[in-house]
Amino acid sequence: MTEVLLHSCCAPCSAAILEWLLANDYQPTIFYFNPNIFPLEEYLIRKNECTRYAAKLGVKMIDGDYNHQEWLDYIQGLENEPERGKRCLQCFKLRLLKAAEKSKELNINLFTTTLASSRWKNLEQINEAGFWAESQVEGVKFWDKNWRKGGLQDRRNALLKENGFYNQLFCGCEFGR
Repeated sequence: MTEVLLHSCCAPCSAAILEWLLANDYQPTIFYFNPNIFPLEEYLIRKNECTRYAAKLGVKMIDGDYNHQEWLDYIQGLENEPERGKRCLQCFKLRLLKAAEKSKELNINLFTTTLASSRWKNLEQINEAGFWAESQVEGVKFWDKNWRKGGLQDRRNALLKENGFYNQLFCGCEFGR
């Protein structure tokens, strides 16, 4: 069984990926690190949904802690960028760097992200950020799987309904609405 650290943005985006990983001989550990989400109440709703689903599947989940100010400092000067612009790339870099670092800390050599499942996000930016994060942390590899393919988008929607997930219609960033 191959261990993989799954950076998770939310339960709806994680559900089909987790199901696929478990069915394909992977042992996922969820890393919930999303300091971009604002306000704190929104962050907690999403984290709690992810925690609930992880518990249902018996999958370990790690909370990366919420530090919105760190994220604001990291994207400073990019607040007025459009969605899918430079702010998003910078946001992905921070989140995937922390995932790579957590992967190394846990001695899990492979990491990936649910961000690659969202049709609202630029897959090239996500992969650029993931490979950049890989280059910053020795001993880990970014798995650039396109989680939108292979029926996973349809399965995501089915699991959303089956589990009654809270389903947000924005990334959580106050600048991207």
